Amino acid sequence: MSIARDQYDVVVIGAGQAGIPLSKHLAATGKRVAIAEQEHLGGSCINFGCTPSKAAIASARVAHMARRAAEYGVTVGSVSVDFDKVMARAQGMADASRTSLERIFSADSNPALLRGHAMLTGRDGPNFLVSVGAARIIASQVVLDTGTRTQMPDVEGLDTIDALTSENWVARRSLPKQVLMIGGGYIGLEMGQFYRRMGSEVVIVQGASQIAPHEDSDIAEELQRRLEQEGIRFKMNSLVRRVRPSHQGLLVSTESAGTGEEIECTDVFVAAGRQPNTSGLGLETLGVRTSTHGLVEINDKLETNVPGIWAAGDIRGGAMFTHTSWDDFRILASQMVGDGRRTTERVIPYAIFTDPEVGRVGMTEQEARKTGREIRVGRFNFEDNGKAKEIGEAEGFIKVVVEASSGRLMGAAVLGPQASELVHLYVTLMNAQAPYTVMEDAIHIHPTLAEALQSAVAVIAKG
Repeated sequence: MSIARDQYDVVVIGAGQAGIPLSKHLAATGKRVAIAEQEHLGGSCINFGCTPSKAAIASARVAHMARRAAEYGVTVGSVSVDFDKVMARAQGMADASRTSLERIFSADSNPALLRGHAMLTGRDGPNFLVSVGAARIIASQVVLDTGTRTQMPDVEGLDTIDALTSENWVARRSLPKQVLMIGGGYIGLEMGQFYRRMGSEVVIVQGASQIAPHEDSDIAEELQRRLEQEGIRFKMNSLVRRVRPSHQGLLVSTESAGTGEEIECTDVFVAAGRQPNTSGLGLETLGVRTSTHGLVEINDKLETNVPGIWAAGDIRGGAMFTHTSWDDFRILASQMVGDGRRTTERVIPYAIFTDPEVGRVGMTEQEARKTGREIRVGRFNFEDNGKAKEIGEAEGFIKVVVEASSGRLMGAAVLGPQASELVHLYVTLMNAQAPYTVMEDAIHIHPTLAEALQSAVAVIAKG
């Protein structure tokens, strides 16, 4: 007895920042599309990442600037934080975005929104069999967009406590008194500073010799110095070995070069990496290859080793950012219904939303030197920029790396105020494959922070 199955041209598994726009775009071209989601629409960005975290970080900055008011000749009195309201604001923004998506999908039957856990179950001739909850469907093509989750390190006792993670932090409405962050990467640094500005004591335990290990050491060292000025304590080259209850909450055992230290805290926040959500997808039924870490292996067109099955977002490895996931949508649209020209050969910028921010695009200086090409480096300090001094944000610097022979940018980093915005001028220059002299010869408004970007490339011109 055959089972009746709905048939679609494309089934997207996971309603994240690639899957949602892709499903709408494919439906608009006449494809019959289904998108499957077992939890909330919007992926990590809307539900616990970008939207709520940047809202919370904004509240933390307001508190920080209020405490600095006297520096600007302003008296505000004592500054207190209503942590529950801060979290309610952040959660409210996430809820509003998710509700908007729900409304959009409920208004149209194509793409069809299917609720439940989705997995591949085999083939029906050239088509793929997919189950979504109790439903059984057929698809000509499948797009995997299931994202990642917090990777829990192998630490004795960690599984016995209610640890904070990227996924659950926004639901915690009481301010932790003492937070120990496991991991000194982007998430650990952003959330560590957030809790510190809210009033928590914060210790960041980092296994490597520097925080933000993908950055040049001068960027990482300056950022760490700024965070230490706010009272964040760092334990570098250290590993967390054990967590157990204590009279104050938790006792965390750390080890560094064979020497142990026990740290009292009330909460542990795990930010030690991401794990792809690929188990339980049925990839083995079709022979879809994955790496030893569970990432789906893809080519530069985002296609897996099985023709007709594609992967987008964080599960495909590489740069794990919302904006790269969104660009994955554009690549897949190009490959599936377009001219096929878009690929993963792209310039990818990113930011660390600490205060000061870090904005980066392209290679670090260290990476550029390893290429063997002759390079030139321009550096400019914000303390020499008029606008930075006027707004009281004059710490940090800009570093630009160019290829000596062509003058084209190989990479740039901005550590300072509004770095996530400023770096886009370098992003545009790199995408245009234009030499740094284009910026050097331009006229920038005075007084602005953007003038500092021009000043950095002017250093290169002066030799």
